[in-house]
Amino acid sequence: MSNVTPVLAGLDATTAWQEKLYQQLHAHPELSFQETETSAEIVRRLESFGYEVQRIGGGVVGVLANGEGPTVLARADMDALPVKENTGLPYASQVTAVDDQGNTVPVMHACGHDVHVTAGLGAAELLSASKDRWSGTYIALFQPAEELAAGSRRMVDEGLVGAVPTPDVCLAQHVMPGVAGNVASRPGAVMSAADSIRITVYGKGSHGSMPHLGIDPVLLAASIVQSLQSIVARVLAPGDFGVVTVGSLQAGTKANIIPDNAVLRVNIRAYDTEVRDTILASIERIVRAECQAAGSPREPDFEYYDHYPLTHNSAEQTAKVMDAFRDHFGEDRVAVGEPVTASEDFSTIPEAFGAPYVYWFTGGFLPGMPVFPNHNPGFAPAMQPTLRTGTEAIVVAAMAYFGKETAEQ
Repeated sequence: MSNVTPVLAGLDATTAWQEKLYQQLHAHPELSFQETETSAEIVRRLESFGYEVQRIGGGVVGVLANGEGPTVLARADMDALPVKENTGLPYASQVTAVDDQGNTVPVMHACGHDVHVTAGLGAAELLSASKDRWSGTYIALFQPAEELAAGSRRMVDEGLVGAVPTPDVCLAQHVMPGVAGNVASRPGAVMSAADSIRITVYGKGSHGSMPHLGIDPVLLAASIVQSLQSIVARVLAPGDFGVVTVGSLQAGTKANIIPDNAVLRVNIRAYDTEVRDTILASIERIVRAECQAAGSPREPDFEYYDHYPLTHNSAEQTAKVMDAFRDHFGEDRVAVGEPVTASEDFSTIPEAFGAPYVYWFTGGFLPGMPVFPNHNPGFAPAMQPTLRTGTEAIVVAAMAYFGKETAEQ
């Protein structure tokens, strides 16, 4: 008998309350750093499971000490997005909230964090209910504000590392628009590093009929947009992955006025920290050179924000977890996936501890279902087997570290 089988013996009972909780969370999403009710529900349940619970940096951490052995930390994110839901689900969100800019916005769990919380709590209960089957310390961590690339950093800055035992390994997962019931991961780069930059370039305003009396920042910005595309095409080596996206260019108020500045918002992605550094340095070099060539009256301004670190799985630990997944789920349900160009701030937590980590993906859609990507108003994973798979995956991965062998009965 697998050492996981006795731990999962109570999964059917766990699934019953998980489905109700999932619908509750989906119907009542909360924006980043506003996860008040979500975190309160997590605290209540973790305490009922026997965990020692702390609130740190807007997040919740439950520690279950169970004798000598490894320490395993599993993280789930809690926050939702400013998206108007269009799933048609009977428990679809009707929630609105005031965002950090003072705007009233619709709110939706459009990235599956309700799945992550529900699976994380299910795994926490199952491990607590089977303490005679394993030895070690399990840490269930629920993080705020992943969507702002800020929640993990706040937890670390507000004392996470000194508040809980140092983990030997950290685990995390994400539901994606793949086949429900399947899991996928890979060693090395699994999600990209990302940065956003707000760049302000300066010109000299004038009447649109007298462009010779001004310095046109719109033309300058347009030239920058084109030149930035040379970074991936000509600066990076052909085998290096990088993305440079200008998602916004704003300048001026009227057709016949040349403004005195323009603002570009740029987003970059890379699977390697050196490539990331090359891209960022190239952006600054190109922008400064274009400004000088245009005769800009002052240096451009660069504001960096929304930094997502690279998610880079430990090869050794990924092999260990993937072997456990294959033993439990079967070869046909476990895949070595390609790196994902999306980004995530989970790695800030294990890096703060100096711990290796494994991050994997679970599928959320059954054959025949309409499939929508994360962040889409129609993103609606199948409740099952998505919740069961996510719950099992956490338990299986944790038990790969501190399970006891169980003899056949």
